[in-house]
Amino acid sequence: MSPVLLHTLFEALAYAIGFRTFLWTRRRLAPAAFQHEDHVVWVGVGAIVGAALGAKLSFWLDDPLTAFANFPDLRHLLEGKSIIGALLGGVFGVETAKKIATARNSTGDAFVLPLTLGMCIGRVGCFLAGLGDHTYGMPTSLPWGVDFGDGLPRHPTQLYEIAFLLAQYGLIHWRRDVLTIPGDRFRAFMVGYLFFRLLVEFIKPVFYTYPGGLSGLQWLCVAGLLYYAGDIPRILRALFSRGSGAWEPR
Repeated sequence: MSPVLLHTLFEALAYAIGFRTFLWTRRRLAPAAFQHEDHVVWVGVGAIVGAALGAKLSFWLDDPLTAFANFPDLRHLLEGKSIIGALLGGVFGVETAKKIATARNSTGDAFVLPLTLGMCIGRVGCFLAGLGDHTYGMPTSLPWGVDFGDGLPRHPTQLYEIAFLLAQYGLIHWRRDVLTIPGDRFRAFMVGYLFFRLLVEFIKPVFYTYPGGLSGLQWLCVAGLLYYAGDIPRILRALFSRGSGAWEPR
């Protein structure tokens, strides 16, 4: 099977499994997230539309030379996407949809497990897609470097991301009893992932450099972290303090 077909297959699996997991987790792990069934529809539409727009806009920001090559030919504009933009766009879309539907409950906690599983499955597809996916790392002399097809051992940043996502979910689920404010599990997910991507982008090729020597995706991470800046101290205390929960001696 070609790398393109493998990537498409795993992307489809990511969406399907993520959606099925959401149906389960909103009832079992975040039962208070939705007051009414119609709120699920509003939030779902907001998440899909916001994520789609955010994913595309972030690609244009990260690699404008490729995205706008041969403009106004739209072919390049419709290629490429980024999960960072999808997540941030999804947040904006959900919050907008909730205001329209007058839904006041925080709904983010229902998305933590589905996003984790979906992103992990999707990154398997990115790893198998090789150089064409543009998610690989820079060349490395480390023993676990992977040759994606150009003869150079590179950082398998897709696998780094899978390992991080699984470890992060384990921590959030372990400390769920002390993440008591509705939505804090999702905020912890977003803060952790944005910080991880801000760092891991330093060992990935940069297609276009912005002020400060950062890529467009890194600046998106900075913007997202600033959005959650007021929540970060509380979340860090809940995750890593010894005052309560699973960190107490038994």
